Amino acid sequence: MVHIKAFEALRPPAAVAPKVASPPYDVVSTEEARELAAENPLSFLHVIRPEIDLPRGTDPFDESVYRAAQEGLESLIEQGGLQRDAAPSIYLYRQAWKGHSQIGIVCCCHVEDYQNDVIRKHEKTRQDKEDDRTRHILALDANTGPIFLAFREDDAINARLVDDSAHRPLYHFVTPDGVTHTAWRVTDPNAYIELFANVPHVYVADGHHRTASAARAAAARAAKNPAHNGTEEYNWFLSVLFPAHQLTILPYNRIVTNLNGLSESEFIDSLRSVGDLVQTDEPQPDRPCTFGIRVGEQWWSLTVDEDSIDWSDPIASLDVSLLHDRILHTILGIEDPQTDPRIGFVGGIRGVEELEQHVASGTAAVAFALYPTSIDQLLSVADAGDRMPPKSTWFEPKLRSGLFVHMLDSAPVPNPLEAS
Repeated sequence: MVHIKAFEALRPPAAVAPKVASPPYDVVSTEEARELAAENPLSFLHVIRPEIDLPRGTDPFDESVYRAAQEGLESLIEQGGLQRDAAPSIYLYRQAWKGHSQIGIVCCCHVEDYQNDVIRKHEKTRQDKEDDRTRHILALDANTGPIFLAFREDDAINARLVDDSAHRPLYHFVTPDGVTHTAWRVTDPNAYIELFANVPHVYVADGHHRTASAARAAAARAAKNPAHNGTEEYNWFLSVLFPAHQLTILPYNRIVTNLNGLSESEFIDSLRSVGDLVQTDEPQPDRPCTFGIRVGEQWWSLTVDEDSIDWSDPIASLDVSLLHDRILHTILGIEDPQTDPRIGFVGGIRGVEELEQHVASGTAAVAFALYPTSIDQLLSVADAGDRMPPKSTWFEPKLRSGLFVHMLDSAPVPNPLEAS
């Protein structure tokens, strides 16, 4: 069973929610965040990208960065940009974008479910990223970024979502990227708690590092609490649970800085041994086992023979694995995509145009456009207890940060909202 709970959300008043809500910390660079927040003191980027308020060149892992995050959160509260609900609640959060809509349940999940694989994972994490987010949680005593979780189709939960999103919302606004964000407070939190008690597993879709860090932060707090019993607020972390069938996964494309000593023509020749290679003007693959490859001023389409793929292996049959095993490793000599400095990753939201720009500018010698991993593949990998290669999925739209914050204690903050 999946354990969820209501929480006293720290969240913005409706009038300033569009100013507070920000992109997640890990989809914008420091300079992008600095520019986005420059004229907006209420931006949540001051909390999750606090280095933007420090001198350029500050080590992003310096202790001053975490102090700045704490000061940013305190400043938002003082300005009235964030206020705490008077009572624990569960919320719904809907995003609509380009004709697509997804609606999730905003609540807290328990770290024991993560540790016991009730919350299933599909990607490995990096120690440095875990360290950063763990320090961030402990410095703020809060979960500032929601974990993006998915669950398999459930008719009772779907029906409840329809009912609870039929009344006036707390928030309704459009962000500059064209996504419409709408949120509601649910009328009966216990109904969702009981429904998820019948759900065997949920799955981390996006936020593996934040989830691992929440568990580490909880362990750190427990180690200092001789009366720890597992019910403390620090054992719970901020989550949004979505029906899996509603989610959209975009490709996570690759660029490589050099051709491992090969000339462009030698590299092209080596690709012919991998599959069917033809020149193309439509580089974005429209089916699995096909890759768009940009070299010089030309796009190529490479299709791998499906009979050569072990479809019983949920990892080896992924397009990201086929690319790595047959090209990145075998031809370009990349052993570990997590540590090799020659490889870079470009979210599918940026399109093939960005891949072209990397090659044209010389920051990449070759770029690869992939077909997206499917949600069924993700669930199968997680159920098998396996881990995908890094950067296998790019979910879109992204959850906005700052709309809901989970404090890890029960101490009051200024200006609590009256229950409405």
